Amino acid sequence: MQLSVIILNYNVEFFLEQCIRSVQKSLVHMDAEIIVVDNNSTDNSTMMMQQHFPTVRYIVNSENLGFPKGNNIGVTYAKGEYLCILNPDTVVAEDTFSSLYDFAQQHGDSGVIGCRLIDGAGKFLPESKRGVPTPWVAFTKISGLGSLLSKMSWFNRYYAGHVSENQTDQVDILVGAFMWLKRELYLEIGGFDEACFMYSDDIDLSYMILKSGKKNYYFPQTTVIHYKGESTLKDETFRNRFQEAMQFFYKKHFKKSVFFDGIMVLGSWYFSLVKQQSTGRKSLPPQHFFLLSNNRELRATIEIKVGQNIDIFSSLSELKKNLEQYNKKYIEIIFDGDFISNKALICFMREESSRFITFKIKPSQSSFLIGSNDRNDRGQIIPL
Repeated sequence: MQLSVIILNYNVEFFLEQCIRSVQKSLVHMDAEIIVVDNNSTDNSTMMMQQHFPTVRYIVNSENLGFPKGNNIGVTYAKGEYLCILNPDTVVAEDTFSSLYDFAQQHGDSGVIGCRLIDGAGKFLPESKRGVPTPWVAFTKISGLGSLLSKMSWFNRYYAGHVSENQTDQVDILVGAFMWLKRELYLEIGGFDEACFMYSDDIDLSYMILKSGKKNYYFPQTTVIHYKGESTLKDETFRNRFQEAMQFFYKKHFKKSVFFDGIMVLGSWYFSLVKQQSTGRKSLPPQHFFLLSNNRELRATIEIKVGQNIDIFSSLSELKKNLEQYNKKYIEIIFDGDFISNKALICFMREESSRFITFKIKPSQSSFLIGSNDRNDRGQIIPL
């Protein structure tokens, strides 16, 4: 078997359904399996899995065991030559896994491979590629200086600023939302360290693989949507969890550093002083709705839900042409997943990303709309 896709779920049934449907489309021409591990969700995830995906291996834990252990459990059932650790709040393109498989086959020295990630508004997620968080690098991250001075090499190392968004190259750290690697290597390293705190498990695994002599790669030739949710809210909880994660990482891999402790305290103080705020436009409702579909009944159903007329288009070129007529007007674009491919809609989202445009998707074979207007936004579900 070529590939095992491991998806760890916790209370995101609609995102999980969308994710699995996109994964199934991407695996059509591969010998692969999907393994879903549920960390004792209290929503309708189990019922949804039984109803829509009865043939997918589904493992339910009796308690929330956390990200590292949950994924490690999934890997014990895996049979693929390669693994893809995948968040449930993602949408992959139809060629995502075949592209990664070909790249991995051509790079026998590869460790972890990651791809380009965008948020629900189509904007590039900088954590798609990262550097080793040394004390200075960690300080630039937690203080916010890395974002303020992202053009300067001394300050942009957390997000591997030496590698552009469109450049395939070696990087140190990949994000846990999408990690591709050989199953044999994962087992050799010992998988995710189950003693890790939030925000450090993927850093630790990437770094362990680097130490083993393998090379980690950022591969932007395929793009995946990652709805981020509350995990990225820049509040005091985030600051504390990030600091705990860095403490864990240094305790495991480096000598105790008074300098590190001091610089993290300084970073935390600076973070509290100039706390970052979301720049999203969640409070501004759409002025116009566009639907890409040939389904007039779907259009009528959505119009009832949103209480507004919807313009329907049967081609991306036609949709794009009409967008130009609504310059600086707030528009929501709805994609019919039974009409357009995930690859095409992902590409369109990247190209048309704007603070004036939001996106929703009706996943293939599903009866809801789903999307997120901002990387700090938990997301919206609209049943149809």
